[in-house]
Amino acid sequence: MRRRVAVTGLGVVTSLGRQVDLFWDRLVRGDSGVGPVTLFDVTGYRVQFGGQVPWEPEREDIADAKELRRLDRYSQFAIAAAKDAVADSGIAFDREEPHRCGVAIGSGIGGLQEFETQFARMVDKGVDKVSPFFIPKLLLNSASGHVSTLFGIKGPNIAIATACASAANSIGAALRMIQYGDAEVMVTGGTEAALTPIALAGFQNMRALSFRNDDPQRASRPFDADRDGFVLAEGAGVVVLEEWEHARRRGARIYAELKGHGATGDAGHITQPDDAGAGAAEAMAAALRDAAIAPDAVGYINAHGTSTPLGDKAETAAIRHVFGSHARRLALSSTKSQLGHTLGASGGIELAVCALTLTRGVIAPTINLETPDPACDLDYTPKVAREARVDVVMSNNFGFGGHNASLVLARA
Repeated sequence: MRRRVAVTGLGVVTSLGRQVDLFWDRLVRGDSGVGPVTLFDVTGYRVQFGGQVPWEPEREDIADAKELRRLDRYSQFAIAAAKDAVADSGIAFDREEPHRCGVAIGSGIGGLQEFETQFARMVDKGVDKVSPFFIPKLLLNSASGHVSTLFGIKGPNIAIATACASAANSIGAALRMIQYGDAEVMVTGGTEAALTPIALAGFQNMRALSFRNDDPQRASRPFDADRDGFVLAEGAGVVVLEEWEHARRRGARIYAELKGHGATGDAGHITQPDDAGAGAAEAMAAALRDAAIAPDAVGYINAHGTSTPLGDKAETAAIRHVFGSHARRLALSSTKSQLGHTLGASGGIELAVCALTLTRGVIAPTINLETPDPACDLDYTPKVAREARVDVVMSNNFGFGGHNASLVLARA
C-alpha cells in the first residue's frame, strides 16, 4: 500500500525575492520581477532583459567566504531555497535517521556560469589556470550534493535533468521514494542560474525569447495574442516532503498532500511541442490517474505558460482534451508572466505556488494578458489575483527534448 505524502516546507529564490511571504505578496499583487540584465554586459545583444535574482551571496547566510568560492550560482540558489524550506518545515535532521532522508534537486543546465568563466580563463591564460574547483562547481548534481552535505542527509541523493521539467520530475521521484518506503523525508525541487552570456545568446539566436527591450515587464505575456517568446530567468524552488504520519507525529504544519505525478515524452521535435499537446495531455492524465482524482475535482492549474506562440496554444489544447467541458470551469494562471521562465527550477517554484494557493485561498494572476488569443480560450486569471477556495490543484512543466511532467496536490 502506498503511503501518503505531505508538503511541510517551502523555499524559493526568485526575481521577486527569496522570502516566501514576500514572494507570495508580490506575486498576488501582480508585480513583475523582469528587468534589465546587469549580471554582464549586454551590449550587442538583441535581448537585454531577464528575470534576474537580486543576489548578494555574502549576505544570504548560505556559506562562509571560502565555501562560496566553491559554489556556482545555481548551487547557491539551491542551498538558500533548501535552508528556507527546511526552516519552514521545522524538521531537525540531527534527530532523524540520516539514511531515511534524501535529496532530489534537479537542474536543466547546472553550473553554466562556472563553465563560461573557466573556459574564458583557459583561452586567455592557459590550461594551468583552470580552477581545480571547475568540475565540482559545474556538475549538474552538485546542488543536490551540497544540500545533502549541509544537512547530513545520507539517504537517496539524485539530480534529474529533463530541461524545464527537471524540478517537477525530481519532485515526482521524491514522491515515489516516500510512497514506497525508500525515505521518510525528501528535500526536493529544482535550481537554475542560466542567465549567462552564452545562454542568453543561444536562446536569443534560436528565437525562443521575447524581444521587447522597450518594455521588459510586459514582455512575458502567456496566452496573449501578442506573445513573442519567453523571458529567460533564474532561481530555485525547494520543498520538504514527508511521509504523512511522520509529519503528523512531529506536529508539522502541512501545506498540502502531494497526490500524483505523471511524466511523458513527445518523441517528436526537440524544441517544438506537439501541435495538439498530446504528450502534455497524457502527462496530466497520468498524474490524475496516479492521484486517483477525477478531472472535474481539479480547481486550479498552474500552467507551464511560457509565453511562446506554439507552447501556450498546445498546452491549452491539452487541457481541453483532458478536462473536457470542465476545462472552462477551471482557473489557470502562469506565474512565469511575473517571474520569467526559470527553466529547470520552474517546477519547484510553481509547486510552492500551488501549495500556497491551497492554504491561502488566492489564485495568482497571469499579468500582461491584454489581448485574448482565440486559440487560448480558457480562464487564465488575467491581470488580477482572485480569491478562491480550491481543493485540488495541478502544476504543469514541459521542456525541450519533449519532456512533460504534471503534479497533483490536494488540500490537507
